[in-house]
Formats: sequence, structure tokens, C-alpha cells
Amino acid sequence: MTRFQKFATAALVSVIVLIFVGAIVRVSGAGMGCPDWPRCWGRLIPPTRVEQVDISKLNFEKFRKAAARYDRDPATVTPEHILENFNAVHTWTEFVNRLTSLPVGFFSMATLVTALIRQRRRPWVRSASAVSVVLVGVNAWMGSQVVSSDLKPVVLTVHMALAMLLLIPLTFAAWRGCEQPWLIPGDETFRRRMRWIVGLLLVLIFAEGVLGTRIRELNSHLARTHQGMGRAEWIGILENSWIYLIHRSFSWVILAAALGSWWMAKRVAAPGRTATGVLVVVLAQMVLGLIMAQVEIHPAVQVLHLGLSGILLTLAMLWFCGTFRPKPETPLSRDA
Repeated sequence: MTRFQKFATAALVSVIVLIFVGAIVRVSGAGMGCPDWPRCWGRLIPPTRVEQVDISKLNFEKFRKAAARYDRDPATVTPEHILENFNAVHTWTEFVNRLTSLPVGFFSMATLVTALIRQRRRPWVRSASAVSVVLVGVNAWMGSQVVSSDLKPVVLTVHMALAMLLLIPLTFAAWRGCEQPWLIPGDETFRRRMRWIVGLLLVLIFAEGVLGTRIRELNSHLARTHQGMGRAEWIGILENSWIYLIHRSFSWVILAAALGSWWMAKRVAAPGRTATGVLVVVLAQMVLGLIMAQVEIHPAVQVLHLGLSGILLTLAMLWFCGTFRPKPETPLSRDA
């Protein structure tokens, strides 16, 4: 593995870790643990008790403008209202989530810098590295909008979709950042056929992930509006939502595409670890989905379900990359 690939892989892993931590924030209801951004309760290190909060360090005028921008009543943004929502566990959960985003930015920038220096013969790798940094920056801004909007559903969906999207250029960069990237077995005709079905699978997985984000928003809404109701009872309410029904049915389409892709690979040679990994994670996601649909929407199952979606998208993208044979590289000129 080249130095560039190590940076790209580290960025990729840090995004997946961030998705897991973000899932914990969502499930625990800690999304507004820090009412401001980028500081937390006006401090670099957040407080552990409400008595430690210095109201003078919070920009209430900014809070009120954000409330008006997102169709909330600015008059409700008062020191008393902000303080009564203080929860030390939620604050530190959200703070850890923000700390987890730092390696994503560092390794993504290191990937870009290394690409500019060492990947001069591979413009697509440099482009993917640049796109990754742009996505990191845009999503950092979206993180501030999540706080400003008080967890508005559409903003949360975009925030999560961008995190999932970031996995795609980083996976490509990690795959292509060497002289001889991994290819699936078989000839070019077979690889072209696989490219279509694995590409479709990749699109389906991404779309399912975005739909899943909408379902988690519905769960968060139920947690706020149906306090005291058991999580097992949420299932009956969710079944009245078309988003939930599409998400649940869509999973069977993904299973069929994964099985079809794996079987096609098996007919030519051993499917390999990537193809098998995709199928195993899809099956695991189906089991977790069935638990939430038939037993209970348990927080731990939710976190695992969301985190595995990031791993699944990464494996599917790697499999898709393996259907391409890179063109021979043009040697650098002496002056390059």
C-alpha cells in the first residue's frame, strides 16, 4: 500500500467511524447537546453542569436569526429556554461527535496534498481527492445548519447524504492510488457485464441509505412526541408512512441485486472477499431490519444498522471500481 493509499484509507475509515458516532448521537437524542457551533455552550471544552454555563458567551441574536430563517418563533429563543434543555450526557455525546469529525478533515486534506505531489499521472485520483475535501467542507457547514435549524429533517437528510457521498470518491482514490489496482477476475466482456449490475447495486444502496435517514428522523420525532410509548409500538405507527414502506420493500431489491452480482462472480471464479463482504453485510442488514420491523426498534440495532450502511456502500464502490481496467499511464516528462 502506497503512502497516498494509507492517507485515503485513513480518511475513509474516519468517515465510517463518524457515521457510527453520528448514529449514536441521533439515537440518543443528543443532536442539540451543543446549542451553538463550532463552540459548545460558548466554550472550547463544554461544561459538565448547568451552573458552569456562561450565558454571556452565547450569541442569542444569532440563535434568533437562525430560528426565523428556519420558520421557528424567535421569541422562544430565551436564556431560560436554552438552559432548561441542558443535558450533560447529550452535550458530551455531541462534543465527541464533533471531535470525531476532526480526523476526517485532517486525513482528507492529507490525501489531497499527497495526491497533488505523488499522483501527477492520475488526474482522476487528484480530482477525487479534491472532491473529497470539498464535500468535507460543505458537510462541516451543513453541520452548523443542523444546529441552527434545531434538527430540521431536510437539513439532517442532506447532512447524512453528504457523509455517505463522501465515501465514494475516497474509496476510488484508495483503490486507484497505486500502479496496479485490484481487478475482479475475468475478461473485459465479463467485467463490463458486472459493471452494470454492481453499478446498479451501488445506486440502490445509496438511495436506501438516504431513505433510511428519513426513517431515523421519523423515529426521533416519535421519541419526542410519544414519550412513554414502547419502541415496539412505534412499528405500527411507522407502517402508516409511505417512506417506511418503500424503505422496507426496497431492501429486498438490494438483496436480489447483491445475490445476482455474487452469483455472476461465482460463475467465473471465486467471488472474492469484496463480493462476499457485500453479500454478508446485505444479509446482516436484512436481519437487523427484520428485528426492527418485527420485534423492536432498539437503539443498539439502529446504530449498527446505520454504521453498516457506510461499510456496505464502501464495499460496493470498491467492487464497482474493480470492474474497470485502468488505461496505461503516460510516463512523466523530465520537467514534470
